[in-house]
Formats: sequence, structure tokens, C-alpha cells
Amino acid sequence: MNPIMTVIYCFYFWAVLMFCATSGWALSSNEVLVIANQNAADSVELARYYMARRNIPEDNLLVLKTMNIESCPRQAYNDQIARKVLGFLKKKDPLQKIRCLTTIYGIPLKIQPPYLSAHEQDAVAGLRGEMKALQEQLASIGKVDPAPSEKLEKIEKTLAGAQQRLTVLTKENQRAALDSELALVKLASYPLSGWVPNPLFIGFKDRLSVERDQILLVCRLDGPSPEIVRRIIDDSVAVEETGLAGIAYFDARWPKPADENKVEGYTLYDRSIHMAADRVRDMGRMKVVLDAQAPVFQPGQCPDAALYCGWYSLANYVDAFKWTRGAVGYHIASAECRTLKSPESQVWCKRMLEDGVAATIGPTDEPYVQAFPVPEIFFGLLVEGRLSLAECYALSTPFWSWQMVLIGDPLYRPFGK
Repeated sequence: MNPIMTVIYCFYFWAVLMFCATSGWALSSNEVLVIANQNAADSVELARYYMARRNIPEDNLLVLKTMNIESCPRQAYNDQIARKVLGFLKKKDPLQKIRCLTTIYGIPLKIQPPYLSAHEQDAVAGLRGEMKALQEQLASIGKVDPAPSEKLEKIEKTLAGAQQRLTVLTKENQRAALDSELALVKLASYPLSGWVPNPLFIGFKDRLSVERDQILLVCRLDGPSPEIVRRIIDDSVAVEETGLAGIAYFDARWPKPADENKVEGYTLYDRSIHMAADRVRDMGRMKVVLDAQAPVFQPGQCPDAALYCGWYSLANYVDAFKWTRGAVGYHIASAECRTLKSPESQVWCKRMLEDGVAATIGPTDEPYVQAFPVPEIFFGLLVEGRLSLAECYALSTPFWSWQMVLIGDPLYRPFGK
């Protein structure tokens, strides 16, 4: 069994988690730093509106001058964003500790890979030439070259290795969601290639060198339009007064496996969706609907949707839901937060926000399934009600400096009542 999940699926550890997390956390408004972009229309106004609604101190606002685009170059992130945020944190009164960063509409969504030098570009061109030759050899097999299976396997293995080298040379594995990178802004250095394990994630407890207080919670108040961002803020504040009402929908793809020791990868996360449904049902706060068939929920099947987690419909939102005010949910699929602004895009994060959710989660690029928040942890903590949205996300998400984004009010506690 995956070593991360071995810990998670232990009931005793879950009980310890609930005790430790709820007694030691509880994010407050004076611990939130709000980050806006002076170069983006509505960004500063939305930041001030949010701060007023949540009673966040006026000096907890950092206004940057950066690109008003969804995908910014790595150098722009370093110079115009990360350096400014770190400088602000160092000047902040130590007694006014900042634990959470909130990026506002207008701050870039993701970071592009670094630019390649001329030497690096030559190396990439040479490797691509080698790969083309290998692909031509594969195409010839069975046509003019009756190659034995050993030769076929050797070519395929060589091509796979070349593809891995190409990823490294092009620095494609250094692209990241901007918010996920910001979580590590206090660290002096860390590897940019691939992900960095999250020391707040309960599956990595006591196994990492990075201290928890070096990590910041990061959340984003963003969406297709300023009006949607304002609605998210208003919905979150209003629902906290009454508690989130509606139905929790969980959309697994297969029946729950009988032997938890034989689950990994996709099956592991599918089982976690089953477990999330069980945990929410056991808490007795709302009706739970669990589907364990391969097709996703279809249009009209999910009235009064308050919570949702499911998969798999890639970049093709299915309008199955009538969302209640303050709804929270996410869809497990690649790059569902690739854009929040492109008018024609059907990615789930953008479309769920347009349809009415108050909070959602998704990746800006291919994350691999093990990078998603573990459903049973995220929804278990959220419905338990003691922790904020940002804290539930941080405890359930395995990696930083990677692709995942949390959109919503970081202070939102839909079951705080």
C-alpha cells in the first residue's frame, strides 16, 4: 500500500489528527495577508472589500505591481511577487504573525518554466532529433523491419528515457501554480524541479526536514469576473451565520474495494471518495449521495448540491448541479484550473465558479492524481467545522511548489456553527 495512505487510513491516527489539529490551529483574520495587483482593474478594490467584510487589519494589505496575465514568467514571479512578499513579511511586527496569504483577482494564476539559454536550446534541439529518429524506427517495425520483440522493447525504453531527459532539459517540471510556490516563500532554497512534500500534510508527519512554521497557507479569491469574486466573499460570510445546507454528492468510479491493502494510484483516490462519503454521512449534518459507477453525474441529477467530489470528465464540466449558496467542491482531473478567464473554456474550476460554488480546488497543469487533496481528509475536516477552508486544504494536500490551487475565502468555515 502507498506509504502515505497507510498512515491516513489508520483510524487511530485520524483521531489523533482531529484532536491535535483542532486544538492547535484556528486561523484568524489578523493572520491573513491580502495580496493585490495595482496593474489589474478591480484587484485593489476587491482586496479592500474582502478585508472590510472579514475585519482584516488595513496594514495586512500588500499591493504589488506585476503582470496582469494568468501565466507569468518565472523571473517576474521572483522579482515582482516573491521578493516583495518576503520583504513585507520580514518587516511585519513579529507579534502580528502572518500565517495565510490570500492572492486576489489580478495576481497571475501560474508560473511558466524558466527561459532556456542558447546552450540549453541547442541541447533540446539535439535531443528532439534523437527522439524523432527513434520514433521513425518504431514506425518502421512491422512494415519494412520485422524486428524481434527485444529490439522493440529496447527502442521504447530508450524513447521513454529520452522523454524524461527532455522534461528536465526544457524545465517543464519547473512550471507551477503561483499560490503553491508562494507557500514556500519563506524558505531560502528548495528544488524547483517537481514537487516539494508538504510538511503540513498529515501523511508526512514527522518525516520531513522542513519545519511547519516555515510554510504559509495560501488561498486565492479569484474567478472569471470581479462580480463572481465579490459573490464568493458575500456567500462565505453569509453562510457562516446559518451553516451550509444541502446535499453532499460523491462520484466514485468503482465500488469500494474490500481489501484496503491492495489500493494505490487511481484506486486509492477512488476509495478515498468512498471514505469521504462515509465520514460526512457519519457526522449526520447533511444527506449524502454516493455514486460508484464510471459515468459522472449527468445534467439535473444533483439538486441542492452543497458538497461535491468526483471524477472523471477532463476539461468538460457537466452541469449536473444546482449549487446551494456557499457550496464547496472539486473535480479530480488534470488541469481543471488551467484558466479562470478564458471565455470558451469548460474546465471545472472556472465553470463551477460561474455556476455558483463558493470554493473549489484544481490544478493549473498535469498534477498526477497523488497531488490532489485527499478527499476523506479534506471533507472530514471541513464538515467537522473547527478549521478554516485554508487549513483543511493545507492538512489534506500532499505537495507544494506544484500545480494545485485553492479558490475561496481562506477564513470560510461553512460548518462553524
